[in-house]
Amino acid sequence: MPFASIGRLAAVLTLSLAASSAVGAEPAIVAKARAYLGSESALNGVKSVHYVGTMEAPNAADPAKPTLVNIDIVFQAPYSQRTVRSTPTLVDTTALDDYDSWHRVHDPKDPSRWNLQVLPATQIKRQRAIVWENLAFFRGIEREGGKLLDQGRVTLGGVACRKLAFVHDTDVVFIRYFDESSGRLVLTETEGGSSIREQGEIMAGGIRFPKMILNSLKGPDGKEQMVTITFDRITVNEVLPQSAFAMPTFSGK
Repeated sequence: MPFASIGRLAAVLTLSLAASSAVGAEPAIVAKARAYLGSESALNGVKSVHYVGTMEAPNAADPAKPTLVNIDIVFQAPYSQRTVRSTPTLVDTTALDDYDSWHRVHDPKDPSRWNLQVLPATQIKRQRAIVWENLAFFRGIEREGGKLLDQGRVTLGGVACRKLAFVHDTDVVFIRYFDESSGRLVLTETEGGSSIREQGEIMAGGIRFPKMILNSLKGPDGKEQMVTITFDRITVNEVLPQSAFAMPTFSGK
C-alpha cells in the first residue's frame, strides 16, 4: 500500500538521480505491485481513503514511555488531505484544500486557546505529492508533471527487489522497493531521511492496506527515532464535504 507519510512524519534521504535510467515505458513491476494490492477496477475506483488508529511517537521526557496519539487521516481526490492528531490536552490538525494548506493547534478543553498557520508553498507541494501517492497506487505520475525512474534490481534482506523513484520534484522523491516475485512493497524511502515499512494487512474496498506503519526518522540530534502507526479502521470512498478540508477562520472557528 502506497502509504507515503503522515503530516510531519516524512523526513528525507539524500538521493542522486544522475545514475537513474531514462524515463520510458512503465516498468513491469508497477502492474505486479498493483495486482498485489487489488484488482484494477478496485484501485481505479478509489476517490478517498480514511484511516483511523493510533500513533506511538518518541517521548523526550521519558524514552521508555512513548507518547500515544489518536490519529484520523483522510486523503481525497483530487488534492485534499486532513490529518488530525489528538491527545486529551491537544488537537493538532494539518490539512490541504487543493492549493491551500494550513495547520491548527487547539486545546480541546479551552476553545480560546488555539493557533492557526497558513503553510508555505513548499509544504503544499509535498502535501499534494503525498495525496497522489496514497490514491494513485503507483501509476500515472507523469500526468501530474512528475516522472517514474526505474533504478534497477536491489537485494534487501535477501529479497530481490525492483527499485523505483517516484519523482514529483527535485526535492520531493519517494523511493520504493518492490519484491520482484510478488509485487509487495518492501520499503519506502523519502528524499529527506525517513524509511517506511509496512506490516500486516487490512482489506478495505477490495484493496490490501497495511495494518501497521513503521516510520524510521532522524531526530534533531541525528539519532534514529521510530514512529509506529497502527490502524484500527480503514474506509474507502467515504467522501467528505470539501468544507472538511477548508481553512478555518482566524477567529478560531
